[in-house]
Amino acid sequence: MSSRVKITALAIFAICLLAFIAGRGSMNPWVDLAFRTGNMALFLFLLWYWAATPVKNFFRNRSEGIANELNSLEKAKTEAMRNMKQVETRIADLDKERQAILADYKAQGEALKSEIVIKAEKTARQIVAQAKMTAQTEVDKAMQQMRGDLAEEIVAAAEKLLHERLTVEGHEKLINKSLTKVVLN
Repeated sequence: MSSRVKITALAIFAICLLAFIAGRGSMNPWVDLAFRTGNMALFLFLLWYWAATPVKNFFRNRSEGIANELNSLEKAKTEAMRNMKQVETRIADLDKERQAILADYKAQGEALKSEIVIKAEKTARQIVAQAKMTAQTEVDKAMQQMRGDLAEEIVAAAEKLLHERLTVEGHEKLINKSLTKVVLN
């Protein structure tokens, strides 16, 4: 048997013996108090002998566990603060990125607007040019029509005038003159 077990068995025997003697009572209260105190001292000795190391280990382990947990929580807090700063930076960057995207879209919109205006102006110029050409064509047609009408009126007026002024002799003279010109040419 180990010495620890022997000491424990001896202490338990002593406690039992002291308890038995204290239980029988004594006429002298001081003797009774001494037996009871001895019994308590042996009990506390056994308790300390067996429980001191596990209790010390428990409290030491508990202290170390709390210290480790505090260190772990401190690291987690530091990591959380770093993550929070990264998130704040990303949020600030998102605002800048949003501004850049808006500026880009505005620039694209302005470029598209310019292209539309240029195309519209080009189309307007083409329409104006086409309208001018159409108007000129209409003017030319009208002029041709007027010339034709005027020529017919002139011919009619000339015929009328010739019929009024031209006699048979004048008619023959005119024919001879025309024939002379044709033959000479």
